[in-house]
Amino acid sequence: KAARDELKQGRDPLKEKIEVDLTIRDVPAFGPFADEFVNGQATAFRNDKHIAQWRMTLTKYAAPIRKKAIDEIDTNDILGILEPLWQTKPETAHRLRGRIERVLNAAKVKGLRSGENPAAWRGHLEFLLPKRAKLTRGHFAAMPYMDVPAFIRDLKRREGLAARALEFLILGACRSGEVRHLQWSELDMNAKIWTVPKERMKAGRPHRVPLTDRMIAILREIEQMKLNEQYVFVGPNKHRPFSDAALGVVLKRMKIENCTVHGFRSSFRDWVGDNTNFPREVAEAALAHMVGDATERAYRRGDAFSKRRNLMEVWGEFCRSGQQS
Repeated sequence: KAARDELKQGRDPLKEKIEVDLTIRDVPAFGPFADEFVNGQATAFRNDKHIAQWRMTLTKYAAPIRKKAIDEIDTNDILGILEPLWQTKPETAHRLRGRIERVLNAAKVKGLRSGENPAAWRGHLEFLLPKRAKLTRGHFAAMPYMDVPAFIRDLKRREGLAARALEFLILGACRSGEVRHLQWSELDMNAKIWTVPKERMKAGRPHRVPLTDRMIAILREIEQMKLNEQYVFVGPNKHRPFSDAALGVVLKRMKIENCTVHGFRSSFRDWVGDNTNFPREVAEAALAHMVGDATERAYRRGDAFSKRRNLMEVWGEFCRSGQQS
């Protein structure tokens, strides 16, 4: 009877009860909680770019759930975010899923939600979305290693710093960001060693790269130009390194299709496995990949540098095999 009287007076007792319950729960929305989580984790990230990537993905791509209470987010919400990206931007979708999972795990630890994590892959989303490996096969399309020597021959004929940077990258089996941001202070050309700082390494630890004779020759050539006192491979304005797309432009201008800059690392790895007797561990160390579990890595603290130097010299000779005398 009391409820009917309240309705006659224009009040909705059920709605008022829900509003009171929400006030008592004081559960934050996903957006503010995610922002707070990233800020709290900032010191654990490798660099400012990594932090910015987290913030961007959790703001732009997770926009549909940012205003939703963090304890009300379910599997349908996660699928609604991931499915549009899963086929078109698989790498972005994969990272976004993992980041949302971590945010929701943190919310559970703080007692803000319960039950299974709707962004979890194993035992959950793996049954609803195609495996990432099937989506990204060929994502970094690689040139067959037997074609690399002829490509290097043509590349050497091209003028411009971007062409030299790409050649340097191939000879060192390096990642684009490592080469584009190479600084003179990282080089010991007498010892023929380049030490990439941990901030630019994917594994977050310093990596020594043995410099071959051709790599040294490229560096000496650029050194004579006196373009920049800090960076080796500078862009058009001579004050900043090349952009992320600059090396890919070289491939486009050479009309190289079905091949990416990153794919040359795969070309190198295939060549090692098919054409040499160098151990797998040496090849993986040359690519700065982490091999084995934590215990195995603890016992093998060296970086196999002398063996890697031999490997890179043989790789350099192979790359020169397409040159005409």
